[in-house]
Order: sequence, then C-alpha cells, then structure tokens
Amino acid sequence: MPKNFEGGQDSDTETMRGQSWPCLRQFCVFLENRVGRLNDVMRQLESIDTRVMAMSIVDSVDFAVVRLMFGNADRAREKLELSGILFSESDVVGVELPDGDKPFHAVCSALVKAEVNIHHAYPLLYRRHGRGAMAMFVDDVDQAVQILQEAGHRIVTENDLQEDDEYL
Repeated sequence: MPKNFEGGQDSDTETMRGQSWPCLRQFCVFLENRVGRLNDVMRQLESIDTRVMAMSIVDSVDFAVVRLMFGNADRAREKLELSGILFSESDVVGVELPDGDKPFHAVCSALVKAEVNIHHAYPLLYRRHGRGAMAMFVDDVDQAVQILQEAGHRIVTENDLQEDDEYL
C-alpha cells in the first residue's frame, strides 16, 4: 500500500463525505523534473472516468509538484494508488465566477473581508450557465465556504464536476 506524505499508511476507510460535500479534492503529485514524466502520468490517469478538471504545475530544477483535480476524485485516487505515484490530497474550495467585469475581485473581496488567505488558486475546466469557476486552497475551508455562500457565490461541489459540461 502506498505511503502518504506524512509517513503513515493510506487508509481505505470510507468517509461520510458525499459528492455534494462543499469542497473539492486536490491531488498534489510529485514528479521528477524530466522530459516526458508528466506525459507518462497523464497517460496513466486521464480517461473517461478520470477526466482532468484542473492542473497547475510548480517546478524546480529537480522536481515538480503537479496539482490536479478530477471529475471523479475517488477513481483518480484509486488510479494514483495503483500506479504507485507519490501524491497527497487536500480540500480546496471551488466557486463559480459571478457575472460582471471583475469576477475574481468579487470572490477575493469576500474572502479578504473575513481575513481568509488564498494560498494558491487556478481555473477549473468547468462552465455552467455561461460562468467559469476557480479552485482555491485557503486557510480555512469551512469559513471560506460560509463566507462565499453568504456573499451570494455558488460553491462548486464534486458532484458538479461529475456532471456533463453544457459547453463540451
């Protein structure tokens, strides 16, 4: 069984999280920084049942951290484990971008008023009702979700990522 980054064994225990849980799963995959390594991983992971919904890459001379989100997080986790790929998971907040000329400002403003810090963010391959979405790794997921909902923003759930995109 693969080890997680904290050094313990990964658990196969089911959780009470459902597909409507108000946050998304981000997988951080650690790769050697060499030509073709990302292509190898994507060939193993990307398929009909593990559609990549977002990707962000941070690289250095020796290694890269690839942040990935999938349409089916459970299936993606299973494929990562079976492939022996070193990864970690974390909760991130997905939010639809509102109409208007400053959608990112509207989302960020709601969080800054509550003093919730965004550590990193990236767009999602998601479009509903003519709106895009973004994923954010924040200080406090529960507080961020509450603040964004109170400000009238729609939170994107794992269930939303599994639905067919109306623009594909």
